[in-house]
Amino acid sequence: MYGKQQEIIEKINPRALISNWKNWKWQLKHCIRDISTFENLTGIKFEKSERKLLEKTIAKFPLSITPYYLSLIDTDDYRNDPFFKQSFPSPMELIVDKYEMKDPLAEDKDSPVPGIIHRYPDRVLFHISNICSMYCRHCTRKRKVGDVDSIPDRVEILKGIEYINNTPAIRDVLLSGGDPLMLSDDYLDWILTELRKIPHVEVIRIGTRMPVVLPYRITDELVAVLKKHHPIWVNTHFNHPRAITESSKEALKKLADAGIPLGNQSVLLAGVNDCPRIMKKLVHKLVQNRVRPYYLYQCDLSEGLSHFRTPVGKGIEIMESLIGHTSGFAVPTYVIDAPGGGGKIPVMPNYLISWSTNKVVLRNYEGIITTYKEPDSYEPVFCDRNCQDCKLQLKLNEAEEKIKAVGVAKLLDDFDDTISLIPENTDRMERRADRRDDE
Repeated sequence: MYGKQQEIIEKINPRALISNWKNWKWQLKHCIRDISTFENLTGIKFEKSERKLLEKTIAKFPLSITPYYLSLIDTDDYRNDPFFKQSFPSPMELIVDKYEMKDPLAEDKDSPVPGIIHRYPDRVLFHISNICSMYCRHCTRKRKVGDVDSIPDRVEILKGIEYINNTPAIRDVLLSGGDPLMLSDDYLDWILTELRKIPHVEVIRIGTRMPVVLPYRITDELVAVLKKHHPIWVNTHFNHPRAITESSKEALKKLADAGIPLGNQSVLLAGVNDCPRIMKKLVHKLVQNRVRPYYLYQCDLSEGLSHFRTPVGKGIEIMESLIGHTSGFAVPTYVIDAPGGGGKIPVMPNYLISWSTNKVVLRNYEGIITTYKEPDSYEPVFCDRNCQDCKLQLKLNEAEEKIKAVGVAKLLDDFDDTISLIPENTDRMERRADRRDDE
């Protein structure tokens, strides 16, 4: 790899030194943003007709690849290379199916103030950067990232912090983007300091792809900043085992040695990792480097991603190849991030085959079918959600308010009178409304 890196450096700037390669700011300065530079650095040449389509593609969905990530591409078989597919534009991105959306997760609808997405009861996503070092071709936020490179100023950030401060239910803040680690150490330190002043914020998470696409960004200085604000959690985004290079391992080691728990969120991508053997190798290499496989995402319904999407059955097949076949902590949760803002829905193989009043029938990963006997007599503890007067031995500390059940939990709540959850604005609900008006 050293020879390939040296070759790229010399083509970028004959006077540059190999030490420049590990300087993350040098990498950013020399990101590949046009077809000609890509051809010059890789030796790959595109036919005139294909090049015309490629230019049209990046006019809509911009191109940016770090020299580091470029060096990972197998130029002898680039059409099948996972790094090429994830980083280089495809004319298929111009094919927008009727079910694809600019904002498939309805994030904008769940944004009470600019930069904040509040979908789940106790946590928010805080969009603090609109810039990435590399524009992933499968990005769910193509509507924002790359089209308008920007970093929210302090006034905008403070509006988000004010919302979090004024919403006591928020205990978990996920810093996202773009990539939050595109911010300077000082600016990131300021944001983390402001969030740490909020008493009810228990955990701060950072979602970043830097260990994958620009591992040199994980400097000792950055790690020192993050370490000041524990508990900090970091989730990254490896999709293929070959991406876990020596440089990536060093970046992950720095974070883990600083006491930062690491997770990984992969996206299931056709032609990249839609293979049980590839995914098993990936999760094994992750846990070797102290990274917990967290989610395996079904590819979102963003515009121009139909060529990346697999059937859900492929994801189930991969989960079947992992559950029981490797360590439990190496198995991610396979999820579909529901279109329209429904949030992450786990999709797993069916292990509960049947059940009766006091017995369930289960199957294991080998196909063995077994039963679990439930108690013949079970006296449930009645819970009125009055936590302050709770007499259970394991009392919760600092119980100051009633817990408001949401969603399916509301139907299970003994204290809530709700008997059904009914979607609004259905034809049936409109007929009911019309009937009430007539009466």
